[in-house]
Amino acid sequence: MPLVTSTEMFKKAYEGGYAIGAFNVNNMEIVQGITEACKEEKAPVILQVSKGARAYANHTYLVKLVEAAVIECPEIPIVLHLDHGPDFETCKSCIDGGFTSVMIDASSKPFAENIEITKKVVEYAHDHGVVVEAELGTLAGVEDDVKVSAADSSYTRPEEVEEFVSKTGCDSLAIAIGTSHGAYKFTPDQCTRNEKGILVPPPLRFDVLEEVSKRLPGFPIVLHGSSSVPQEYVKMVNEHGGKMPDAVGIPEEQLRKAATLSVCKINIDSDLRLTMTGTIRQFFDEHPDKFDPREYLKPARANIKETVRHKLVDVLGCAGKA
Repeated sequence: MPLVTSTEMFKKAYEGGYAIGAFNVNNMEIVQGITEACKEEKAPVILQVSKGARAYANHTYLVKLVEAAVIECPEIPIVLHLDHGPDFETCKSCIDGGFTSVMIDASSKPFAENIEITKKVVEYAHDHGVVVEAELGTLAGVEDDVKVSAADSSYTRPEEVEEFVSKTGCDSLAIAIGTSHGAYKFTPDQCTRNEKGILVPPPLRFDVLEEVSKRLPGFPIVLHGSSSVPQEYVKMVNEHGGKMPDAVGIPEEQLRKAATLSVCKINIDSDLRLTMTGTIRQFFDEHPDKFDPREYLKPARANIKETVRHKLVDVLGCAGKA
């Protein structure tokens, strides 16, 4: 099937109590690992491209990689989505360039300005058959060009969501309930330590999510900054020359709970990068004489596939929903 929008995906996800995985892509191996897992698990998927990914790999190369995935995996619905579009011009470029979904992130702007910018993107996107994700509230952390300090982050205010959605016409809404961008989502001071000495982050604000859901019944909600930062790959990185102290992510059981509520899209980025980096570091430690990229990228791709498979089955609940 050709690239699709997320409209029907989100409708089924909302009614079915699961979420669609939105995975950031930067190169061929990541695209292949994600879509091969989705094909085998019969799961719909959103492939996301950030401003940073477009700068790194080039818009055309990324679009063609996703188009190749559509050809290789015709049984599963695939959305091509712009993640954290910073302005109208970037969103327009992606809409004109083959994307089926875009995010306009004007969450750092005052409320009225956020509405104005988002509405402009929505009008252009809808005229071209493309859907729009917007954001209210600001997540802390670092992801590509998105850099927000903990002091500048803010939870979504439920009393604003109805006016925002009504005035902008956006198709889905990213909210801030305590998730955070990157692999270093929380400082040790923000966490507690369990009996094994592992950092445990503060719980997500499900009260905010539930209040938003009451005010926007049936409306798809999105969670950004939702990588779980798998500790086996943090350990792998650290055991093979890396230095990632205190990298901690969102507990998977909390993401699964969110997926059973109104959250229809969960963004996962750092987990795949961590999987790739840990695998490659281990490969070179074990095979210091190797130099062929095909040799070290092959196991990295295989481990990405298994990481995605785990997310689809055990966290998102979207396996078998294609």
